[in-house]
Amino acid sequence: MDIMTIISNAAGELIAPTTAAYVLAAIGLNIHFGMTGLMNMGQAGFMLLGAYGFAITQSMGCNLFASVCVALALAVIYALLLGIPTLKLGPDYLAMVTLAAAEIIRIVGRSTAMTKFTGGSAGISPQDFTERFEAFSPLPDGSTTFLLWTYSNNIANSWWLRIVAWVLVAIAAFLCWRWFHSPWGRMLKGIREDENAIRSLGKPVTKYKMESLILGGLFGAMAGIIFVLPRSVQPDSLGRTVTFYVWTILLLGGAATILGPVLGSCVLWVLLTFVKEVMRNTVPETLISSNQIEALGWVIVGVSLMCLVIFRPQGLLGDRKELAFHA
Repeated sequence: MDIMTIISNAAGELIAPTTAAYVLAAIGLNIHFGMTGLMNMGQAGFMLLGAYGFAITQSMGCNLFASVCVALALAVIYALLLGIPTLKLGPDYLAMVTLAAAEIIRIVGRSTAMTKFTGGSAGISPQDFTERFEAFSPLPDGSTTFLLWTYSNNIANSWWLRIVAWVLVAIAAFLCWRWFHSPWGRMLKGIREDENAIRSLGKPVTKYKMESLILGGLFGAMAGIIFVLPRSVQPDSLGRTVTFYVWTILLLGGAATILGPVLGSCVLWVLLTFVKEVMRNTVPETLISSNQIEALGWVIVGVSLMCLVIFRPQGLLGDRKELAFHA
C-alpha cells in the first residue's frame, strides 16, 4: 500500500476546486437556513443556472465579466420566481417548490429541445467555455509542484482555478462574517427564531426573506461556475444528490457558523477520498469491484455522519443553543 499516494490524493481535496464549489454552495445555504431558517431543498438549481448562464454566454463569445453577471442575474430571477409565491407561506412550501424547481431546470437542461443551447444530456464541453478564463490567468504556462501536488498552471483542473476558487471562498466567508454581525443579520436571526415576533414589530419579514433567498442563490450560482470549470456542464451532475451533499456539508460543519461550510466540505471530501483510496489499495478487485468501492465508501462515510448527528447534532463548529431547532 502506497501511503504517500493515499495521503496526497486525500489531502489534495483540501484545495480542490470542487471542494471550494461546495463551500460556496453551503455558504449560500447557510444564509438561507442557518441565518433565516429557509428550507431550500434545491440549491443545485441555483448552481445549474449559474453554470448554464456562464457556459452558454462564454460559448457565444461574451467576455468573462458579462458571463458572470448573466449567471448571477439568472440566480436573482430564479430566487424571485421561487420566493414571491412561497415566502409568505410556511417553510414546507418553500422546500417543496425549490426541490421541484431544481428538478425542472435539470430536466429542461437535458431535453432534446434545448440541445442547441445546453447540449442536452451530453452537456457543454469545457473547450467551449473555459478558454477565456484560462487566458485571464497571470500564471506562466506549464505545471507547478507545491508540496505533494503537481497540477497544470492554467489548463483544466489547474492552480489558477484553485486560486480563484479559494479567493472567492475567503471573500464569501468574510462577507458572511460581516452580515452575521450586522443589524440585517440579527434581523434574519430574529426571523429564524420567531418571525411572528419580528412581524409584530412592523418589520417587513417577507422582504428580508427575499433578500436572504437572493443572496444565498448568488453564492449558489458562483458555486455552479466553479464546479463546472474543470469539467463539462452536464445537467445530471448537478441533480438532487448535489443538494444532499450541500446539506450534509452545512450540517456537518455547523449551521449558522462562519467557517462551518468550509470545514464541512473539507472534512467530507477528504474523508471520502481517504476511505476510497485505502480500500482500492487494500481490497483485491476479485473481492470488491471499483464501482462497489465507490458505493461502499459512501456507506462508511454515511455511517460516520449518522454517528455525528446522533452525538453532536449541532455539527463540528455549531452551538447547540444557537438554533431553536437544536434545543
